[in-house]
Amino acid sequence: MPANTNGPSGKKKRGRARLLVIAIVLALVAGLGYGAFWSVSTVRASFPETTGSIRLKGLSGPVEVKRDGYGIPQIYASSDEDLFRAQGYVQAQDRFWEMDVRRHLTAGRLSEMFGASQVETDAFLRTLGWRQVAEKEYETKLSARTKKYLRAYADGVNAYLAEHEGASLSVEYAALGFTNDYKPEVWDPVDSVAWLKAMAWDLRGNMQEEIDRSLMTTRFSEKQIDQLYPDYPADRNKPIVRDGAVGELTDEFDPEAAAADTGTGTGTGVPGAGTGTGGTGAGGAGAGGAGTGTGLQSQLGALSKTLEEIPALLGPNGDGIGSNSWVVSGKHTTTGKPLLANDPHLAPQMPSLWYQMGLHCRSVSDKCRYDVAGFTFSGMPGVIIGHNQKVSWGFTNLGADVTDLYLEKVTSDGYLYDGKQKPFTTRKETIKVAGGADRRITVRSTGNGPIVSDRSDEMDDVGRTAPVTTGSPDRASGYAVSLRWTALTPGRSMDAVFALNEAADFDQFRKAARLFDVPAQNLLYADTDGHIGYQAPGRIPVRGKGDGRYPAPGWDPEYRWTGYVPQSALPWEKDPGRGYIVTANQAVIDPEKYPYLLTEDWGYGARSQRLDNLIQSKIKDGGKISTKDMQTMQMDDSSEIAKLLTPYLLKIDIEDPYIREAQKLLEGWDYTQDSDSAAAAYFNGVWRYTLKLAFGNKLPKELRVTGECLRVPPADDSGPLEDLDGDSLVRECGERARDAAQPDGGDRWFEVVRSILEDEDNPWWKTSTRPDSGAGDRDKLLKQAMEDARWELTAKLGKDIDSWSWGRLHQLTLRNQTLGIKGPAVLRWALNRGPWNLGGGEAAVNATGWNAAGGYGVVWVPSMRMIVNLADLDKSQWINLSGASGHAYNAHYSDQTSKWATGELLPWVFSKKGVEKATEDTLALIP
Repeated sequence: MPANTNGPSGKKKRGRARLLVIAIVLALVAGLGYGAFWSVSTVRASFPETTGSIRLKGLSGPVEVKRDGYGIPQIYASSDEDLFRAQGYVQAQDRFWEMDVRRHLTAGRLSEMFGASQVETDAFLRTLGWRQVAEKEYETKLSARTKKYLRAYADGVNAYLAEHEGASLSVEYAALGFTNDYKPEVWDPVDSVAWLKAMAWDLRGNMQEEIDRSLMTTRFSEKQIDQLYPDYPADRNKPIVRDGAVGELTDEFDPEAAAADTGTGTGTGVPGAGTGTGGTGAGGAGAGGAGTGTGLQSQLGALSKTLEEIPALLGPNGDGIGSNSWVVSGKHTTTGKPLLANDPHLAPQMPSLWYQMGLHCRSVSDKCRYDVAGFTFSGMPGVIIGHNQKVSWGFTNLGADVTDLYLEKVTSDGYLYDGKQKPFTTRKETIKVAGGADRRITVRSTGNGPIVSDRSDEMDDVGRTAPVTTGSPDRASGYAVSLRWTALTPGRSMDAVFALNEAADFDQFRKAARLFDVPAQNLLYADTDGHIGYQAPGRIPVRGKGDGRYPAPGWDPEYRWTGYVPQSALPWEKDPGRGYIVTANQAVIDPEKYPYLLTEDWGYGARSQRLDNLIQSKIKDGGKISTKDMQTMQMDDSSEIAKLLTPYLLKIDIEDPYIREAQKLLEGWDYTQDSDSAAAAYFNGVWRYTLKLAFGNKLPKELRVTGECLRVPPADDSGPLEDLDGDSLVRECGERARDAAQPDGGDRWFEVVRSILEDEDNPWWKTSTRPDSGAGDRDKLLKQAMEDARWELTAKLGKDIDSWSWGRLHQLTLRNQTLGIKGPAVLRWALNRGPWNLGGGEAAVNATGWNAAGGYGVVWVPSMRMIVNLADLDKSQWINLSGASGHAYNAHYSDQTSKWATGELLPWVFSKKGVEKATEDTLALIP
């Protein structure tokens, strides 16, 4: 059920008609159950009031909420507290269900809403302790002004809750009422702070790669593993910072934070240079460390399975997920001032993760500091990405390695560290379960962090047979696994949000960025004075020994973190001579020119270099870039791996006319992946089978989705087995189907294939399931992939290749992240939207990601797009993945999606005059 694309009046008419249809159909389908309850009045009960006036307790003066034809609110107030109080009220109007689910997720309390199915997820999240860390941040780290804003926001949310309950809050509460008597509690300021922990988890870096490499040691040699994780191609794909602007290297160090993070006392300072990459190898956790025997493999595999369940609400974390942002200075633009573009890549959700709004002080002063607009998260005050009246900023994931897994020698009483037995730090947690008995757990922590291996039934006897090669005694109980992660130390990221919102120049922008502890992000900058810039913020660890590629021996103090990369030494750049900056998850800076280790697992730069090339082609010979050019670049769907691989595919002699017919699709293809392209459909099928034959079938079983899981009987129980699409695969096989080890087709795999493509006898080209040495046959394997792809696409798209299209394979369905995934069928039908046929693809600039392990369905997307025009902010443009509303069948539930799918952008007005002109509804909030 795609979004309709009529104007606002057409939307409202169709919305009313659809309400009548849905009421009738649901009544017929569900009889006296959901259908009878889900009536027109129930659906409409939660729609927000957007006109007239409402009294809002606590306001010091009147507030105006102006909404445009897409329901996007712009709030006008005369004090900071009034502004954020109104923001809380308005976000609760549109998105309270989403906010409520988020706070239960971060607190490990999903079982209170959804019952026993969420107990294990809650137990893992309680073990991580996101809520406890957020409480400490609020109590001890955040400024008094930030806490005042958070309390005002919470007051606004609670004012809305005081007036609404059940179906009047959201239809999901009406549905939930059939299974339990859950009632939302009041909003707490810490609920807002805790969501930053969830986002930090989603963007946590290389934890999965750390597990995967360790699991590979059961089957591959160190050399083979290195081939599957090649070095970053710095000679071909340029880093973000190129002119060496890294600040002064100092011994800046925060002993308090380090002591809290390590649990082993205050460090002696950050090493002045070098990365301390002390002898990690494929066969062990480090020089003289723990081997990776079968017990450890079982443990890490079970941990990986546990991790799969957490992203169910947050989205996948794999090779292809990332973001794009770039800024072009005025000397290269048609406007004479900078243009800044951003599109973060996240899992598709219904509603979108982002919420568009403007926060305007009628007069900017010390009493009211903000005049800002952009994208924020429901449940959080302020704006996360956007612009104020002077500066604009964008985010992409830095990808820094901010997590380490530590192997721990444990007994029932404690753990070994530096030759001594130490007691666990423990706490008791009670998980309340809707419709069931409470579940009680004990969380154990070492000096390295919480023991995450306690949270899997498959790890009761973890690591029993893992060998120990240090001088310490072996233990029959083997290894536990603890997690050290920068986000588990209280920080000031919430302070950073407000500091960014009021920054007026590059120096203030950089000072704000210093507060942004987690998640570590690339921050891109432009201002109305014509400057552009970049800053890498974040708390990034310095390791004693080890490079973060494999789990480290937790009992050896030489592997502890010794501090953090000094903020003054983090890479930055201002007004580079080339006149533009691109960040797309590539390496931040050439590691040969930088003394600190940021990560060993960068994105490989396919998207970033494509953007760099597009910009260079436009500015060559004095050319200028327009806003339209920026929009075109955002939708660029060129396939870098197709450019590399297709010439080899065309040289293969195909005798079978049926396969030859498909091969001919690639002749003259320009490597673009628009939704109508038959060539893109066939090539991506060939790419999928190339990865499966060359690598997937050879991976350890812990890293592979089984054949039984990949195929299911057809719905009518007749005919051959059918391949699951990507989304069905996830439902049947778990989130592991989306992860990195089973080849997902991302740009790491581009580099792996590039490294062996000219070596036609390379052992990886063997079609057997063993990775043993011996000659392979590249052309034989590629020919087999072409045949397999032809037969698969025939089954999915039909025999007539003229009817094939990439979009028919590559579809997006937006699912409500709770009841839309595991709720009754009638709820899924009512809450979800789609499918949409999309262009783009894996590691393309238009990064509609799919996973080669599980099919062609879209599993991550540009979650929003924006282009900021610093010459005239009213000529900026934006689009969200879904719409402003979280209420099913509201006119603004998915009214932006069809435009988003085709690359359209909406006008993004900012000035008071521009907002007035665009306003369709005005709500007055009065004291």
